[in-house]
Amino acid sequence: MADATRTNTSEVGRLLRGWRERRRVSQLELALRADSSARHISFVETGRSRPSEELVLRLAEHLDVPVRERNSLLLAAGYAPRFTETPLDDAALGPLRDGLEQLLRGYEPYPALIVDATYDVVAANRGLTALLSALPEELLERRPMNAMRLTLHPRGLAPRIRNLRAWRGHLLAQMERQIALARSPRLRELYEEVAAYPVPEGADRAGSAGPVSYVALPMVLEHDGHVLSFVSSISTFNTPMDVTVAELAVETLLPADPATAKYLRTELG
Repeated sequence: MADATRTNTSEVGRLLRGWRERRRVSQLELALRADSSARHISFVETGRSRPSEELVLRLAEHLDVPVRERNSLLLAAGYAPRFTETPLDDAALGPLRDGLEQLLRGYEPYPALIVDATYDVVAANRGLTALLSALPEELLERRPMNAMRLTLHPRGLAPRIRNLRAWRGHLLAQMERQIALARSPRLRELYEEVAAYPVPEGADRAGSAGPVSYVALPMVLEHDGHVLSFVSSISTFNTPMDVTVAELAVETLLPADPATAKYLRTELG
């Protein structure tokens, strides 16, 4: 029993130290945030002290550890997982699904979608499906449908994105930040796949549309003979208590200019 406890203590200490170093937080700073002491944090990280369940959760909160990984910390410390992982189609998440679907419909005619932690699309509205309508069937029928693949694949949206290099750089940097914050082999695999896609010839034609002032980097997209510009906003849930819910993100594409807004209202409104 003593050996098992020492193993758990050493493992949770190693994991906590890894998260602390990843967040670039000193033991003293973490101790102040978590109402502990630098000495106790040091003892936990070196396996000399077993943290309480409450301390594990408090440290994880202040280190912004993803909910899925908080369960791993608890298990490593010898405690039961605290956070459930409910399938999205489970009846318990029915009210949440209904609310999200209402949100997507309410955003129409502007495009919006919901993705999971690896950008698999779990729901989308008519505004988004209209933008994807011209893509080849093999991309649209591949399951799960993945937002990064659809955007960056050379047969996806990529050839139609006028400022592809800038938008591609933004998406890849976004994925790199997520990989640095959360240990996800699946996300790393997806990143390596989409980063290897060739950039189609004729990329970066945004200048041909004339100078436009934007408040944020837009995605400038050719669609059905029109040039549409969107800025992206991503929303997640506050204080999630379920792994599935914690990993959902709602992305909305807001028209970046009057012409785009008018087109969407006229064609899809």
